Amino acid sequence: MLIIGITGGSGSGKTTVVKKIIEKLPKNMVSVIPQDAYYRDNGHLSAEEKKAINFDHPGSIEFVLLNKQLDSLMKNKAIEMPIYNYVTCSRSKESVHIEPTQVVIVEGILVMSNRRLREKMDIKIFVDADADDRLMRNIYRDMEERGRSYKDTLEHYQKWVKPMHQTFIEPTKRYADVIVPQGGKNDVAIDILATKILQTIKNQ
Repeated sequence: MLIIGITGGSGSGKTTVVKKIIEKLPKNMVSVIPQDAYYRDNGHLSAEEKKAINFDHPGSIEFVLLNKQLDSLMKNKAIEMPIYNYVTCSRSKESVHIEPTQVVIVEGILVMSNRRLREKMDIKIFVDADADDRLMRNIYRDMEERGRSYKDTLEHYQKWVKPMHQTFIEPTKRYADVIVPQGGKNDVAIDILATKILQTIKNQ
């Protein structure tokens, strides 16, 4: 099994990179474990308290569970991955059944900030993008998918996203084996990564 870590700032294009890599690999070869599924359940908090949640801090992620489930996959055991709802800030009672596959991609803004998780990765990728591009994607996503107002989105970015990026995310670039500039627009880098993954699997 090949474990690939893909990280980068919020709105950098990580999800697009993941999708394009999967498109270039044989069907059913890849499972994706998104960090966002492992946010702590805060459904019990008030509406005001939920607005104050810092989703960009490592403490917001239940890394113990993420590591445990990745260990299970590495031992060829299926897992029940949590489902997280950003609107309610809670975990669903349902889960996603994930079977072990030849390639497992662990994706998220903080996946390389956790040493135990990072040490499991065979290939570590940092998706880079200009701050302006990341801000625009954050505005669109938070308003369309998470129900935030334009004002709340900008305040959230200024208070949490930008400083957390500088403190916890940008520094993990030094752990990366590959840095992909221009996010999901960099088809050359994505082609190279897909080729490398296929060669590695073939040689295992």
